[in-house]
Amino acid sequence: MTLTWEKEVKEINEKSKFADQMGGKEAVDLQYKKGRLPIRERINRILDNKSFNEVGKSAGFSEYNDNGSLKEFTPGNFILGFGSINKRPVVIGGEDFSLKGGSPNAAGLRKSIYTEELALKYKVPLIRLHEGAGGSVGGTNQEKTNRPISDAVYTPSRFISLANTLGEVPVATAALGPVAGLPASRLVASHFSVMTESSLVLIAGPKVVKRALNIEITKEALGGPEVHLKSGVINNFAKTEDEAFEQIKTFLSFVPDNAWMFPESISANDREDRCDDFLIDIIPRDRRKPYSVRKIITSLLDINDDQSSFFEIGKKYGPSLVTGLGRLNGQSVGVIANDCMFYAGAMTASASKKLERFSDFCNSFHIPIISLVDEPGFMIGPESEKSGTIRFGTAAISAIMQSRVPWASVHMHKSFGVAATAHYGPDSFTLLWPSALSGALPVEGGVAVAFSKEIAMAEDPEKKQKELEDQLAQRQSPIPRAEGFSAHDLIDPRETRPRLIAWLELALKAYRLHDPKPYMVTMRP
Repeated sequence: MTLTWEKEVKEINEKSKFADQMGGKEAVDLQYKKGRLPIRERINRILDNKSFNEVGKSAGFSEYNDNGSLKEFTPGNFILGFGSINKRPVVIGGEDFSLKGGSPNAAGLRKSIYTEELALKYKVPLIRLHEGAGGSVGGTNQEKTNRPISDAVYTPSRFISLANTLGEVPVATAALGPVAGLPASRLVASHFSVMTESSLVLIAGPKVVKRALNIEITKEALGGPEVHLKSGVINNFAKTEDEAFEQIKTFLSFVPDNAWMFPESISANDREDRCDDFLIDIIPRDRRKPYSVRKIITSLLDINDDQSSFFEIGKKYGPSLVTGLGRLNGQSVGVIANDCMFYAGAMTASASKKLERFSDFCNSFHIPIISLVDEPGFMIGPESEKSGTIRFGTAAISAIMQSRVPWASVHMHKSFGVAATAHYGPDSFTLLWPSALSGALPVEGGVAVAFSKEIAMAEDPEKKQKELEDQLAQRQSPIPRAEGFSAHDLIDPRETRPRLIAWLELALKAYRLHDPKPYMVTMRP
């Protein structure tokens, strides 16, 4: 018996085999030789076992013999499909570097653009695994077909869906090799990004830079991990691809599938009433001495199997501000904290941008925020002025004032000037530590300015300045604030975790009375 569609099914299977070969054995082997995985293996490693369902595998360019039989098939060099991570559905895609170095052919470009559309349609997280160049001088239509060379004038911009994903579904991306042009733009259009040791992120490579600007520079110096972890282009670093995949999985564990859902809680193995004794003396009495804020974060958040639940994001960008995700009694929370090890924790331009973006992310996916406050104020000096700190700082404050998620502020040490406003949400639950200081300016700088003549006329100027500083420091004490009910409570630092857990339980009950929906904000400065 002859099957009616046997010939066509045979061709489908043949195309599938060509697609599985990607750029061919030699090109795939070269990937392994460079210490990088081919895209299909990457997808299978990050997804649950055998969960990948490919979309558009037959998209590409076919060549036929004179008898009409399939001779050759060049697949689209972007792999796309559905899968699951820890049994949660995701859309996943990435360039096939073994074909044209990931520079998109016609089918590959269409598939890459469709990744966002697919995630938006089904309202599931989007994962992109990038290694590829942007468009080539020859364009995407190198198969020499007669199709139009660009989209029709009425075609919606491919960047609309790219923008919409950021407000509707979690997006996590990885740079796993050289990433340039359009893939680089897609890489940074994400809520979380990670870069491996052998990866690069470039607008254009050294040859183009040399031609345009007459600057000689290596690829690594132009767009390597050390450059972009500090520039803020990329959030995190991973030594290996597998480590990058684990970071993406960890990130996804804190967020819901979309903006119409709340994050899932998990069973916490940690005690609600855990009170760590070291918290009572971790803030030195000497205001100039530093301490580890990450040790405080670890203490307050859940610890499961001796592992902290804190997942830091963007450590090297705007380092005076720590941002990350964690769990408090099993609930997802966002954490912001000043790091006094950098500029005494002062708010720089980069820290401001980091804070604004993190606040928007938490609001987009209904994640409560906990702020650990040790803010000396906006960074000062000529470099701070040149970088526009006051503008970006005010934008960050505007972001916080537009925040709608539950917000708690633990005022641990300094809280000075306009910058301090960025640490308190519109209806922030505020706890004071005995070490909390607040005012318009830090005593050290304020006294020198306000009492300059008096200090200069004193018999011992240094002694006089110290006396004035000690005198005014008493006025910055947390006790008057607590007595005037300018904060919810003045507490023993050791009680912070149980107090935050009790607050969060009530706050989430009230917050979740309303249906979740995408976060909409107005223009900021």
